Amino acid sequence: MGFLDALTGRRKLKAQAPDRLFAIATANVTIDTEVGMKATGKAAVVFQALATSDFQTIVSDMEEVLRATGDEMGTRIERRDDSFGYRWMILEDDDFEELIVGLNAVNSALRDGGYGDRVLCVVVQYDRALFIYNVKRGTWYPFVSAGENRRDNEAELRLRAQLERELPMEPELERWFPLWGAPL
Repeated sequence: MGFLDALTGRRKLKAQAPDRLFAIATANVTIDTEVGMKATGKAAVVFQALATSDFQTIVSDMEEVLRATGDEMGTRIERRDDSFGYRWMILEDDDFEELIVGLNAVNSALRDGGYGDRVLCVVVQYDRALFIYNVKRGTWYPFVSAGENRRDNEAELRLRAQLERELPMEPELERWFPLWGAPL
């Protein structure tokens, strides 16, 4: 971003990183068999909602498509807003691969509608951790809660070491943001 852009209020957004969201589908086998963690069948796309009619139409259309295909495939969808002003599009499906396809559909609808910069992350829930996908960077990291507003850094680093060949892991630990009170 140049000086003139800063003065005029314009900013150039970086394009989203190549979509590596599907890496979790492959890594799920390792997470299950070698790490011993089970997917709960719940996941979410987290984004900042806008009050514009265009944005609301994209979200409504996306929900309608997911509900229609969800009836056929077994994916359930729910919308929740958190106390920070983010919308959680929560998907639930016993078939892990269908769950990831649904997450990709939500993320793609927002990106293709011109609102990819509004997506905060994708979250996949396991029985002992959340795996968080930074859409803009195309990287994953684990979040392991150790109680109220405490995280288990040792467990997170162990998961990174166990899965770095399977998942494109976020190399900068300061970007491993916790998601306290995730409504999954």
